[in-house]
Amino acid sequence: MATAAAKRYAKAVFDLAQQDGQVEQWTRRLERIREVFADPEVAGVLSNPTIPAARREAFVADAPHLFDAEATNLARLLIESGRIAEAPAIEDEFQRLTDDAAGRVRATVTTAIALSAHDRERVTVQLSAQLKKEVRLTVAVDPRVIGGLRLQYGDHVADATVATRLQQLRRRLAST
Repeated sequence: MATAAAKRYAKAVFDLAQQDGQVEQWTRRLERIREVFADPEVAGVLSNPTIPAARREAFVADAPHLFDAEATNLARLLIESGRIAEAPAIEDEFQRLTDDAAGRVRATVTTAIALSAHDRERVTVQLSAQLKKEVRLTVAVDPRVIGGLRLQYGDHVADATVATRLQQLRRRLAST
């Protein structure tokens, strides 16, 4: 879940991207910022309070091969405000805003074994019909669910897994 700060940054970037017609470019820029800031050595330097902020900002400003001008400005802002760790959440929230604007929703289905292409398509079609939106489905495999599936989109979770049903049964038996 994105923090309030990550949501504010993402919203500001999204508004700018829409205004300039550069949503796809900003998607790539945010991905690149996240990648660079995820490097432990880079993150260690950029978040080190013993290094003056101006020197940390210069690290990205003086390396034109890292980012274009717009991404450099955002990277410097994140460094200045001590929010480099927020880069993944900002990217995720930006993607959510992009999907909302395009009438899409991202969903994750988790099953004990990999779904066939036919089953993935069936889940996608049924969820799209229910939500009346295009669905981009991600499939995860987790043997701990034992059977059934867990479907998550936005803040909604539909858990029809055998593991959850067994857990509910245990609770009921323990309470009697």
